[in-house]
Amino acid sequence: MRTPHTSTHQAFQSDGPAPEPVPSAPSPYDELASLADDPLEDLLTEDPAPSPREDDAEEPWSPPDHRRRSRRRNRATGLPTLAKLVVWVLTLACLVTLADRWALLYAERQASERLKDQLHLTAAPEVRIGGFPFLTQLAAQRLDSVRVTVPGVPAERVTLTRVTASADGIRLHGDGPTELSGALVRRIHGHVLLSFADMNRELGASEVSFSAHGRGGIRARGALRVAGHDLRVRADAGIRRDGQRGIAASVNGIRLDIGDLATYRPGTGPDEGLHLTPASARAVTRETEKIKALLSVPEIVRRLGVPDRAVRAALRSEDELHRLTGAPRFLHDLTRVNLLDTALAHPELLERLGLDLSLLTALTKLTRPQIADRFSFSFRLPKPPSGDLRLQRVTVGKDGIHADVGGTGLLLGR
Repeated sequence: MRTPHTSTHQAFQSDGPAPEPVPSAPSPYDELASLADDPLEDLLTEDPAPSPREDDAEEPWSPPDHRRRSRRRNRATGLPTLAKLVVWVLTLACLVTLADRWALLYAERQASERLKDQLHLTAAPEVRIGGFPFLTQLAAQRLDSVRVTVPGVPAERVTLTRVTASADGIRLHGDGPTELSGALVRRIHGHVLLSFADMNRELGASEVSFSAHGRGGIRARGALRVAGHDLRVRADAGIRRDGQRGIAASVNGIRLDIGDLATYRPGTGPDEGLHLTPASARAVTRETEKIKALLSVPEIVRRLGVPDRAVRAALRSEDELHRLTGAPRFLHDLTRVNLLDTALAHPELLERLGLDLSLLTALTKLTRPQIADRFSFSFRLPKPPSGDLRLQRVTVGKDGIHADVGGTGLLLGR
């Protein structure tokens, strides 16, 4: 029975390939294992941390510092609150500053308009209130300082180019900051400028120009038309104080040049009247006809102080004439002779000297006050209702006349 079974199995193997094994029935335990290895769990779970390398040194263990974490957490949570507080403070400061500056500009504009109306000015003055903040000064009814600049203040015949005043220690009067009725100025310092440019425009009328001359003096140079002739005019004026608040110009030298022939100074003094210029006198002595015409007038000979015997000899002999007129003393005396009355009495003498009779007639009618009035001017500071306001110093500079002003205890308004 064993022998056939063995032979049969060997025959089966040698005849062909072995048949495929028949799958066995699934086990319930294998199903449970497959459920435990769910691929979704692999996706949802993180990979385990890589194992440290063997060559990495292990760090010693230390307990966690909970205080450091607490400080970091508090600092991070408090920073937004502090930033908001800073923003609010800066915003409030900006609003307060803008309100203060707006109130300052409004007060300056109101003060400027009031000064314009009270002083009858053509242009509103510039008012600058010092100190910061302004609202606290207004609430305390005081001002640290105020600076006022007034351009173009009328002053009789002239216009003051610029008047500046700085006041400090100002106390405001009124029932409150919004109901002010006046102010008391303890001290004031001012400066007045009368420029030569304005004097040229108002006094010279584009014919006369003014400039500084020495210390405290003014020189006027220009042209004056008399009897159809353009005469060069020169005048020197001195600046003097007229009381405690006034300034006046006193003209002490006026000269009209009739070409290069003669000069005319109005007045009756020894240096005033009609005189030949040195160049004209020298030319007359070189012309025989002209010098003989002068020596033929007894009044001129008497004013020259020449003896009658010498004059008669000069009229007879040209050598004696040249000897007389060539002396330096004669030339000097000839320029000092006033020819006005004599020339008018001898019209033929005017023709020999080249003078126009109508011009000399017009000069005699042109008095010294009439000429001086063209260059004279004055101005006076207004008298304050209370306190003291006066001129302190008056000087003449390259640009014009400067005057310093000082005052104390000035009451403005009511």
